Parts: sequence; C-alpha cells; structure tokens
Amino acid sequence: MTTQPQSLKAAWVALAGLSAVFLFEMLDNSILNVALPTIGRELHASTTALQWVTGAYAVVFGGLMLAFGAVADRFGRRRVMLTGLVLLGLASLATAFVTSAGELIAVRATMGVAAAMTTPGSIALAFRLFTDDGLRVRAMTLISTVGLVGLAVGPTAGGFILAVAPWQVLLLVNVPIAALAIIGIRAGIAADQPSDLHRDPIDGPGAVLGTATVVLALVAPTLFVNEGTGSWQPWAATVAAVASAVAFVVRQRTARHPLLDLKLVARPLVSSGLAYKAATGLAVAGLGYLVTLQLQLDWGWPAGLAAIGMLPQVIVLVAAGPFVNRFVDRVGLDRAAWLGAIAVVAGLAVYGALGRYHYVWVALALALVAAAIRVVGAVAGVNVLRGLPQNRSSIGAALVDTASEVTSAAGVAVSGTILAAMFTGTIAAADWTTQQTHEFRSAVTIAALTLTATAATLVVWGYTRSRTPTPIPEPA
Repeated sequence: MTTQPQSLKAAWVALAGLSAVFLFEMLDNSILNVALPTIGRELHASTTALQWVTGAYAVVFGGLMLAFGAVADRFGRRRVMLTGLVLLGLASLATAFVTSAGELIAVRATMGVAAAMTTPGSIALAFRLFTDDGLRVRAMTLISTVGLVGLAVGPTAGGFILAVAPWQVLLLVNVPIAALAIIGIRAGIAADQPSDLHRDPIDGPGAVLGTATVVLALVAPTLFVNEGTGSWQPWAATVAAVASAVAFVVRQRTARHPLLDLKLVARPLVSSGLAYKAATGLAVAGLGYLVTLQLQLDWGWPAGLAAIGMLPQVIVLVAAGPFVNRFVDRVGLDRAAWLGAIAVVAGLAVYGALGRYHYVWVALALALVAAAIRVVGAVAGVNVLRGLPQNRSSIGAALVDTASEVTSAAGVAVSGTILAAMFTGTIAAADWTTQQTHEFRSAVTIAALTLTATAATLVVWGYTRSRTPTPIPEPA
C-alpha cells in the first residue's frame, strides 16, 4: 500500500507532471492564436478553416471529457492519462508533416482527444494524491498557477518564436511538455487500486448522447456569433442540443448502469460546485469578449495597448495563488466557494454599470473576476470531488471542466448575439457614426448586465444547494 504524501514538497514529482498537463491545456490555444495569420498564408486557409484550427480542438475536447472521465473511473485514471499524453506527443509531432489546413484541423482534433483524456485526470489525480483538503486546495492552486502562467506568456512567447522559427514549432513545444508529464506521473503517482475503480459496463448510448449534447452546445454559440440570429443554422444546432440533452437525461434516469448517475450530480457539494464553476466560466469568457471589443473598437486602442489593458486580469490570475491558500485557510472551503462566486457577480456588475465610463472600472471588473476565478477554480473542483464516491472522481473532474467549457461558450454567444441584434452596420468598420457608438455602448451594457443576472442566478442556486444537508458518500 502506497503512503500518501503529507506535503506538497513530498509530492513534487507528481505535481510537476500534473502541472505540465495543465500547462499544455492553457498554453496550447493562447500560443497558437498568434500564428493564425501566418498559418492562413502558408496553408492558403480560408477564414472558416482558421476558425476550425482552434475550434476543432475545443469542440472535441469539450465533447469527449465526460466519456473519457467514465472510462478512467473504470480502467484507471493514471493509465488513461498516460495514454492521452502519448497521443498528445504523437499528434504534436505530426504537425511537422502538415501541408494543408485540413490536415492541421485533423491534428488539432486529435490533440483535443488527448486533452479530453488528460485534463480532467489532472484534477482527479491531484485530489486523490492527498487526504487533507487543505493540501488538495494547495495542489490545485499550484497546478492552476503553472497553467495560468502559460496562458499569460503564450502570446508573447509565440510572437518571439515566430520571429525566428516556423509556426510548426508552436505545436512541437507540446512534445517536451508531454514527456515531462509522463515522467512525473509515472514516477510520482501509483497505479490505481482496483478497489478505487468500478466495473460497471460503459453506457455506450449515454456516452454518444452526452458527447453530442456538449458538442452541439459548443457549436451553437459560435454559429450565433458568426451567422447571426437570422440564420437557421444556430437555431437548428440549439434545438438539436436541447433534444440531445433531454434524451441524455432520460437515458441516465433509465439505464441500469448510466454514464453519469444524476443522483450523484444532485448532491449538494457537487451541484453547488458545478454552479459556481459555471458562473465563473460564463464571466471570464463574456467579460473578456466584451472588454476586448470595447477597448479596440469603441475606445480606439491599438491591439498592443488593448493587450496591456487586459493586464489587471493577467496579474491577478498569476499572482493570486498564495493569497488563495491563505484565504481558504481563514474562511474554510465552503465559504470560500460562495464568496469567490459572489466576486464573479460583483465584477460583472461593476463592468455592466460603470465600465463604459472609465477604464478604472474596467480594470476593477477584470481584477474582481480574475480573483474569483482563482478561488473558485481551486475550491469548486475540490468540493465536487469531496461530494462524490472515490470511484467516480474522474467523471466528477470531467463535469467541472465541461461546465466551464459550455458556459464559456455561452458567455461569448450571449454577448455576441446581443451586439449583433443591437448594432447596425459592420461592427469592425472604421469611423462609427454617433448612432452606432450609442448602439454599441448600449449593447455592451445590456450584455454585461445579462451576464450578471445569469451568473447571479447560478450563484444563488449554488449557495442554496450548498446549504442542503450533505449525505455521506457511499461507494457505488
């Protein structure tokens, strides 16, 4: 029987491997976005093809997390993660041989499969590495800090690399990251004990319906933003997503061995943690989208200055790690979760009410939401896994990531749809009329307040659920 580490230092090898996994997820799209114009020129890619270079990864990643979470709980979290890391390394190496946009999209989709196999596992394995909840929060804070540093430096690093090397190097960098993760996980994390897994048959129809629901939920918002509300495509995707979701719920309620036991999701710690995580996903994506457009299109800031304008968020995300640990130690896990979620709502409210008047309010909103993300990101995941049986930790981690992915897409969709409905003309055109400026500012205010109301609803519901007496988890 393996002795569990009693400090972060004692588990440094495992934490280095798990941090490398999260670094890949955060660094991947941020570093690649800088190269999209270069990729478009060299591969003669259309605008739609370039969108799918990043979109294929996100859709496949989000769509398959639940299915691979269920697989990991049955066949071993460490085993599934190591397999995913090998796939990641091979897919990244394949970038060197890409000659067309279609081939690059296929590589990106394969990397999405690898991410779905590895990213939820980083939360599940970090949670299971320790028995003390304080150490669990510290471990997740450390892992997320490494990833957020990657997110912050990705665009700058990508720009420097492009100045001296071909764009393929930006994806080849995943190879040494995957190698580091494999070494750390193999050396620092023991294989799963059979008693910590379960052998229920995999719910194939449930996996298909769950994947279809998430994929459609991720595609529909993009269609609303790109095609507009007047097109049939986003509405068809939305109807299909709702139909798939209903069929998935029915299947999970009636299947003898469901992919996702809905009774477990209804547990107070689980449902409240997912609600808080959903609120933060909605906020960070929606706020980032609106602020980026406001700074560049309304206030006329050049791209470089607009990037500097987002620094309050980056600074707080990267620097807040040690403060998160102290805050959680002082107030406790449950209170930290709902206080962090309230800060999300406060940040959105500040932006919606005051963001149009002065940058200082924009900076305050970005900082509040960033601080909330650090707290909720560390605590909500721990709370969800605390509320589940040990042999359901991977599906729980996948739920946390899926909630964030879907609501992030929804945040951009809500904001983009309101802007499209209220702004007349081409939003990217220069020299707006006075009327267009008024339309844009009104649309941004309404979009931000809509996000505020939605996030507040999620937080209130999550807080209400967290007050419900928690049953003691029993092995499934």
